[in-house]
Amino acid sequence: MIVKSILSAKGSDVATVSPTATVAEAANILAERKIGALVVTGAGGRITGIISERDIVRCLASHGAAALQLPLTEVMTRKVVTCAPNDTVAVIMELMTAGKFRHLPVTEEGALVGIISIGDVVKYRLTELEFEKDAMRDYIQTA
Repeated sequence: MIVKSILSAKGSDVATVSPTATVAEAANILAERKIGALVVTGAGGRITGIISERDIVRCLASHGAAALQLPLTEVMTRKVVTCAPNDTVAVIMELMTAGKFRHLPVTEEGALVGIISIGDVVKYRLTELEFEKDAMRDYIQTA
């Protein structure tokens, strides 16, 4: 399966935030939307970073309560790894494992078109394994 198939099932809505937003504002959006990461976008919707729950926890550990007032430009991950709609699930699993991150923005011709989380990958794999199990059972029963 490819990323495009996962996005067609889950949707392509991506929560974004301005780089000038504070850590507190980002944390509120994450909590309200019950998600684990926000793509930080600048002028023209260009990806400038990503802020995750992990980034916020690390920031709080370093700066204490004052961290909540810091702008995202001081906290976000600037080197954002992305994938393309035609990438396979195997490719994105490898990227997530190697990079030790759980959210992967999807871009097409430089534009943000979706986001894939580790939860999306797990859901896909469970569905795939269930299908394979059913196919194997049917094969055995007809043999």
